[in-house]
Amino acid sequence: MSSKVFGGLFVALIGLGSFSAAHAQIFVSNYYEGSVGEYNLDGTAINSSLISGLSYPEGIALSGSDLFVAGFNGTIGEYTTSGAVINASLISGLNDPTGIAVSGSNLFVSNHINNTISEYTTSGTLENASLISGLDNPDGIAISGSDLFVANVANNTIGEYTTSGTAINAALISGLNEPIGVAISGSNLFVNSSVSTVGEYSTSGTTTNSSFIPGLNDPIDIAISGSDLFVTNFEGNTIGEYNLVDGTAINASLVSGLDGPTFLAIQPVPEPSAWAMVLGALGLLALRRKSHRAHG
Repeated sequence: MSSKVFGGLFVALIGLGSFSAAHAQIFVSNYYEGSVGEYNLDGTAINSSLISGLSYPEGIALSGSDLFVAGFNGTIGEYTTSGAVINASLISGLNDPTGIAVSGSNLFVSNHINNTISEYTTSGTLENASLISGLDNPDGIAISGSDLFVANVANNTIGEYTTSGTAINAALISGLNEPIGVAISGSNLFVNSSVSTVGEYSTSGTTTNSSFIPGLNDPIDIAISGSDLFVTNFEGNTIGEYNLVDGTAINASLVSGLDGPTFLAIQPVPEPSAWAMVLGALGLLALRRKSHRAHG
């Protein structure tokens, strides 16, 4: 084999390797254990105690290689996705922070006790302590574009607001049963609407299927990756995996042996770098030219 062809093959393998090596991870807060665990999408453990010594952790959010975790002690801690501490008290003085969502360089936190959503930068600078007020025990938050959806546990609603704090519909979805987790996929909104189900709704508030996933065991949070939906079962100490289209179970106990799993976040598969794509394409082109010459 000539050096040109070998070089082309080597470069092609580098480009293709960038796809095969990439994988997503699940991060989950263990309330009772005071930890955050990391798992592969197939349920295998990477590090079940990636971050430990936390104060009853709940909300968790990702921004690049940074992980933000809310603790019952009124703090938001910042960590790397490899578990290193950046700032264990990046934000302090909160009032039972639960849900966290990140949009760009802005971080939104629900304060369960004082019924507000606060806004900070991802570096911890306060933007607005009461961006949204007058809520009713807010928990989970989901963001889609400039829209922010909040689960209100006490009045059984999902409210819709802009990320600048303006109310669009404070009771977009009502008649739920202690909703906590909320997730968005396109124009579909998924909410744990009782202690045993996840319901599906449109982002305009209409009900698609209030029992989209039944038979759960105190579901808390919901996360979406590709065509799969993941749910934490607080009492069952599991994370279940379900089909995003029809709600059928893929693996109801994908991850088991947890200790009061509350909120979860999924790190998406990284996009291949532009250089990897270019180098891969050049390598494949070299192989095609060699093949063409051999048969010419």
